[in-house]
Amino acid sequence: MTPVFALIALQDDTPRTSSGLRPTSHRLPAPGQAGIGWSRPAASNDAGGVMRWRKLGVIFVPSSEPARAWMHSHAMVPTPFDMGDGRLRIYLSFRDAGNISRVGFVDVDAANPLRVLRVSETPSLDIGEPGGFDDNGVLCTSVVRLDDGRLMMYYVGFELSTHIRYRLLTGAAISEDGEHFVRIKPTAILERSPAERYFRGGPFVMREQGIFRMWYVAGSSWLLLGGKQMPVYELRYLESEDGIHWPDQGETVLATGPDEHGFGRPWVVKEDARYQLHYSARKIALQSYRLGYAESADGIRWQRQDEQLGLDVSAEGWDSEAIMYSAVIRHGANEWLFYNGNNFGETGFGVALREPE
Repeated sequence: MTPVFALIALQDDTPRTSSGLRPTSHRLPAPGQAGIGWSRPAASNDAGGVMRWRKLGVIFVPSSEPARAWMHSHAMVPTPFDMGDGRLRIYLSFRDAGNISRVGFVDVDAANPLRVLRVSETPSLDIGEPGGFDDNGVLCTSVVRLDDGRLMMYYVGFELSTHIRYRLLTGAAISEDGEHFVRIKPTAILERSPAERYFRGGPFVMREQGIFRMWYVAGSSWLLLGGKQMPVYELRYLESEDGIHWPDQGETVLATGPDEHGFGRPWVVKEDARYQLHYSARKIALQSYRLGYAESADGIRWQRQDEQLGLDVSAEGWDSEAIMYSAVIRHGANEWLFYNGNNFGETGFGVALREPE
């Protein structure tokens, strides 16, 4: 039998890019409407004007339904994918009562993401077998369509450890219907290496000119912060011919700043021959995430322009303490940014709409 990874050929495009059943209002709010606000103003920089995002609110928060015990809390790392029929499928990781995450999805109206169309009844990707790199949780970070119509998911596997808190490595799974994913293999496609011993995760993958390009986080150390071990990793870059076999060490493309100890899942968009990078930075002083933004001519040499993004925590509410895991997708004339707020998605996931500057 031909190995499943030998059949894979991704399309040459970018992946497209929340509460039991308790969606918020289906209506899109107007600017200035109660409960809806502009993000905190930011200063412009030399690269151009500050983006304007209008926060529309929370889309979905799990509600601990008995029928969905695997979806007890959190809706982590929204990963939007355009289904091509007026739906955006938002892949997310939900936690059970034991804080173990599994991948599911929330379908929303592509023209109005506040309108929830469907919530997955069962996990799209369950945890791995005992002793595997992903036996204590899985986290979807990137989904791409193959030439034959199937979908490929890149995900992070959580593995608990004894002398460190955990390891994060990357796996891959494939789907015929976009609902149920099967692992390509039971081991990680980004396995531990001498230069990246603890963390090789959070990947975002796209293909250009026959080459698979991956932006991901990697590291081999921990920082004691507030009496708790916290991971230290930076943003790195890899290339692959088949999307499955990758080098043991990536090139650092974004190092942490003096008040940072890591980055969340990167999200790369190519527009007008330039690359746009959306990411989250783990702040030491705040002990929480804030959103970041960078641009590049080649996807490797990045210029940070965090202030230009213009999207920060709210004064109060579900995203007042943290804001993280941004993912941008265009549909028609609209540009949507999906993200998490407080406590790694415990308050659900929401969306912002980009307004003309």
